[in-house]
Amino acid sequence: METVKEILIVYGRIITILPLLLITTLFMGKRSIGEMPVFDFLIVISLGSIVGADIADPEIQHLHTALAIIGVGLLQKTVSKMMIKSRLLGRLITFEPTIVIKNGTFLNNNLKRIRYSADNILQLLREKDIFDVRVVEMAFVEANGNLTVYKKPNQSEVTAEDLGIQKKPGGFFYPVIVDGTMHHSVLQQLGLSDEWLNNKLQLKGIVQLDDVFFASVNQNHELHVSLNQETSKIKPELLH
Repeated sequence: METVKEILIVYGRIITILPLLLITTLFMGKRSIGEMPVFDFLIVISLGSIVGADIADPEIQHLHTALAIIGVGLLQKTVSKMMIKSRLLGRLITFEPTIVIKNGTFLNNNLKRIRYSADNILQLLREKDIFDVRVVEMAFVEANGNLTVYKKPNQSEVTAEDLGIQKKPGGFFYPVIVDGTMHHSVLQQLGLSDEWLNNKLQLKGIVQLDDVFFASVNQNHELHVSLNQETSKIKPELLH
């Protein structure tokens, strides 16, 4: 009888602790889960904790560890099947894709909502060999934190190399304003001044530097700007 009670306690702990882990991870955001779907991430953490406790604490009975592992495995299998049958459940316990770039412009409200910075997105773009945000038609952060990019059609179909055209240097864009802060050293290295940048912004109707979320300049002194005043709701919405 005592053994049955202990088994029920083990499974009771599993059932109660995983929802708490789920809520906490959803609160922490996409950046916390790496490459895995959020629920699978929690399962791996739980299994690691169970095994780690068993190895570190000789007083823990192996039977309880085995039962906990089996219980977590059965729970994962059950929830996975339920997510396949119920789209609503799947959306409740994981993240939706979040659009972060639309038509070459950062959607900073969406970035703030998922706690990503422009620097994070620029790094992810560089990993995909994209150094000019203007060529991006749409980019969104997936549920597992990865960045998916759709280039503008004229950037992905035929390249200059395909046509035998030699492009002028200067395709790499250097960030000169990030979240309203001007990087004076970058401007100086490009042979430009703060006054030059302010004049360029004024030509675009931008008076306040705080209105600029992100701005970049290439070696040909071409300026690209993303403003703070963007629409975070993109229609149609992108769902799983």
